[in-house]
Amino acid sequence: MTSSPSDDSYREQLANAKRFIESNDRFLVVSHLNPDGDAVSSTLAAGWILEKLGKPFVLINEGRCPAKFGCLPGFDRLLSYADDELPAGPFGCVISVDCADEARCGEVKQLFAVDVRLLNIDHHPTNTRFGSVQLIRADAAATVELLYDLALEMKLPIDRSFAELIYTGLLTDTGGFRFSNTTPRVMRIAADLLGYGVNGSWLAEHLLAKMTRAHITLLKRALNSLSFAYGGKACWMTVSAEDMAECEASSEDLDGLIDYPRNIEGVEVGILFKQYGENSVKVSFRSNSYVDVAAIAQSFGGGGHVRASGCTIEGRLQDVVEHVVKEVGQSFS
Repeated sequence: MTSSPSDDSYREQLANAKRFIESNDRFLVVSHLNPDGDAVSSTLAAGWILEKLGKPFVLINEGRCPAKFGCLPGFDRLLSYADDELPAGPFGCVISVDCADEARCGEVKQLFAVDVRLLNIDHHPTNTRFGSVQLIRADAAATVELLYDLALEMKLPIDRSFAELIYTGLLTDTGGFRFSNTTPRVMRIAADLLGYGVNGSWLAEHLLAKMTRAHITLLKRALNSLSFAYGGKACWMTVSAEDMAECEASSEDLDGLIDYPRNIEGVEVGILFKQYGENSVKVSFRSNSYVDVAAIAQSFGGGGHVRASGCTIEGRLQDVVEHVVKEVGQSFS
């Protein structure tokens, strides 16, 4: 069995998180807006831990989680703040997972008590360290890695359901174990999880390879917008609100589009601009070797990782594109 990292500060964080959970009751577990595989898996993994301890809890996200994660154990317990009947609040004990700052929890914050006690579990280096207790490790590949360590710290008996959740978070946040965050420890944990019966090949096929018709239609349009600057070191695509409507696409149909500009030979920074409404644009950044895109995202009020980050900017699509591309150019000077 793979043990958790042994540095003293992290061990202390694990002990504090363990104490927070054991000494409190009735939890609200929330992840970030537009949840990805790590966010969904981390939410469900936190629920698994609480269930093993006999703690009452509610799992919720601001919106509906991507349907492809419906195969995960416990997915049917994950509520949508926008669509489902809301639980009685407010909640005095909250666990946030995979949120770099409290604003990323979205409208779910309306369920927080004024004097809320919050456990912040995250792996983003731009985390603002909000909350009462923090369990943060910026060198972890995914937030599920911290939840795996927490389960070990609490000496909970790992089963196949929990193993599938942790594996899914690692799989998706490492791009199928392809990205630079695929450390030796990630591979050791993945091997352990496969030992519990996780069907890794099926999860990879279902979560990373399968695509909808709307995704393909949207990709065709996005590729028509492919643009380059700075000698080909920056490349971007745009998806307008009109594109989304005409392709009958949802936000999950955008998954993977950022890889196309990023993967072109000679490109250092790939960008995807996704318009929401008339004056709001979500910007996703990816870099290949030396540009810190987290710093770029932070300059626009966002955050993330050195090689993968994002932000949301108010403004017309073309104006946002021009502004962001100019800012990206500064990283090449």
